[in-house]
Amino acid sequence: MKKVFIFLGPPGCGKGTQTDVLSKELNIPHVDTGSLLRENIKNETEFGKIAKGFIDKGQLVPIEVVQSVINERISRPDCKDGYILDGFPRSIEQAQALKNMWENSPFKFSKDEKVAIYFDIPTDVLVERLVNRRSCPKCGKIYNLKSSAPKNDGKCDICNVELVQRKDDTKETAVLRFETYNNETKPLLDFYKKDGILVQINANQSIEAVYNELKNAIND
Repeated sequence: MKKVFIFLGPPGCGKGTQTDVLSKELNIPHVDTGSLLRENIKNETEFGKIAKGFIDKGQLVPIEVVQSVINERISRPDCKDGYILDGFPRSIEQAQALKNMWENSPFKFSKDEKVAIYFDIPTDVLVERLVNRRSCPKCGKIYNLKSSAPKNDGKCDICNVELVQRKDDTKETAVLRFETYNNETKPLLDFYKKDGILVQINANQSIEAVYNELKNAIND
């Protein structure tokens, strides 16, 4: 299957978990902004040095830098058969920039080979997920104290270190993040619906059920 996926959905909707599973099954890269920036900073690339300068000052990395990092990543040979974009685009402006990247990319994908997946979930469910979310500070694995708790209470199954709660995983911050998503990112749904590549799935299910619905959607 040759395909480009754009995963859309508010923080905590579960798209990260589904990305990991799907990328392994299809053997295509998981392209996410955060990991790419960290990779570039670690390797001290030109973009990494610029990004680090902003991050060290507590400032947001300019979108031009983010777009350049994304464009470089999806131009690598391992992306020739497809990839999953997670966390980009986040706005109509970025979606237009992505279209330009595709036009100038060494790898061409037809309209039928592109799909935007929206992980739909009610606000109250989302807030509860975020409040109960914990992560491993060593390997980054994410758990949920209710739906996907670690085997050993409070410790990572892989690293056996104490799990931590992100500072912004509070009820107040979760509600604010959801509102921000609705205002800034949700317009992308209309954008990709007009393009005829939007698919909506119910993210308020078990991980297995969501994945089955995802697989059915992309195989239709």
